[in-house]
Amino acid sequence: MADVQRSVSRELDRIAPVIDDLGRRFSDAGHELALVGGPVRDAMLGRQHNDLDFTTSARPEQTERLLQGWADAIWDMGRAFGTIGCRRGEWQVEITTYRSEAYDPTSRKPDVDFGDSLAGDLGRRDFTVNAMAVTVPGRQLEDPYGGIVDLAHQVLRTPGRPEDSFSDDPLRMMRAARFAAQLGFTVAPEVVDAMRAMAGRIEIISAERVRDELVKLVTAPYPRRGLALLVDTGLADLVLPELPALKLERDEHHRHKDVYEHTLTVLEQAIDLEPRLPGGGPDFVARFAALMHDVGKPRTRRFVDDGTVTFHHHDVVGAKMTRKRMKALRFSNDDIDAVGKLVELHLRFHGYGTGEWTDSAVRRYVRDAGDQLERLHVLTRADSTTRNKRKADRLQRTYDDLEARIAQLREQEELHSIRPDLDGNQIMEILGIGPGREVGAAYQFLLDLRMDNGPMSEDDARSALLAWWAGRVS
Repeated sequence: MADVQRSVSRELDRIAPVIDDLGRRFSDAGHELALVGGPVRDAMLGRQHNDLDFTTSARPEQTERLLQGWADAIWDMGRAFGTIGCRRGEWQVEITTYRSEAYDPTSRKPDVDFGDSLAGDLGRRDFTVNAMAVTVPGRQLEDPYGGIVDLAHQVLRTPGRPEDSFSDDPLRMMRAARFAAQLGFTVAPEVVDAMRAMAGRIEIISAERVRDELVKLVTAPYPRRGLALLVDTGLADLVLPELPALKLERDEHHRHKDVYEHTLTVLEQAIDLEPRLPGGGPDFVARFAALMHDVGKPRTRRFVDDGTVTFHHHDVVGAKMTRKRMKALRFSNDDIDAVGKLVELHLRFHGYGTGEWTDSAVRRYVRDAGDQLERLHVLTRADSTTRNKRKADRLQRTYDDLEARIAQLREQEELHSIRPDLDGNQIMEILGIGPGREVGAAYQFLLDLRMDNGPMSEDDARSALLAWWAGRVS
């Protein structure tokens, strides 16, 4: 407990320029103000925040007036929910009026009622570790629901009955999984039971809110914990059904590995490889591609007469399924295209053998991967989960060789920007034609030639183009 108090005191001293000044401003106007939720929890965990959440007895219009002259910028996009945001220097601040919110069984949006006490406001929060507050400027800790004890035991529990909490806001069920992934905490058994019993309530939540929680979960330090909880409670059946579907019924001779466990292992191995990526991670696209790379297997599994099990074209089928799921979750087109491309290409390397690819095949690998090449490197390496160390080492050495060849060709030929040796204007001038399909066909011919043979001189490209054209028109 002493360590917790020291951590909180250090963090409160660090953010004193905001909390003390703002607290006096509200107190002088006759209003209560308290730092609340994540910043208080993380202060106890020794983590720093520059995004500060407050709760107040003041109504939104009163909060806005009190911030004028103090904040560098003010915004009110959350006014309907009682929230006014602002920025002061390096600090981002959100101040929300005491409230209680509940969902109508058929509505996707909460009905918001303003409350009149800090204790009441804390009681409607998702978990006890987020239901602690520090009043300002007095710096009095308020913990009516035992958040400090639960924090010490690393357990997620609701302030009241979990059934009531999840009925009020079903998204809290996904938040339980997300916080398990972010904090590495255990979810209390009664909370898990309520999630299992009430999983169907998640269907009233908008796809966008579900997506945002899923992104936070996948990019958390321990995503396997959160994903396993979604699967175990049945929530994944509703928000990401492709994941529990990977729990294939094992054939009696266990001729294929557990695809679900394999997938979670690939995800963890992809996370370990994130330092290879620009920015070093967490990288949602790479992680989600690892999570989805084998989702086509259940639909493509076949038992062959000789006793083997096949999953032919599961890469192509899986890419289509991935795009469909991400579209339903309202992901951006850029994210959908990136993840879909990685899933579709994740098996391509296995045609490399022990280095039999021609330079042409290497060029096509790079071109098809495009701006996802580095993530494809990560996914392909992570997809090796064999327990046979000799086989695993051989796969890694082979991929090392492929990367070395890519680097060599890239240095020689600027692989990242492969184009035909003649552009569209030159094609039209040489062939004496105007814009149209013929120009596109000629461009593709020259691009294929460039892939097969590497760079050509303009004269050689011209001769090849004319020969190709003569064959078409003859």
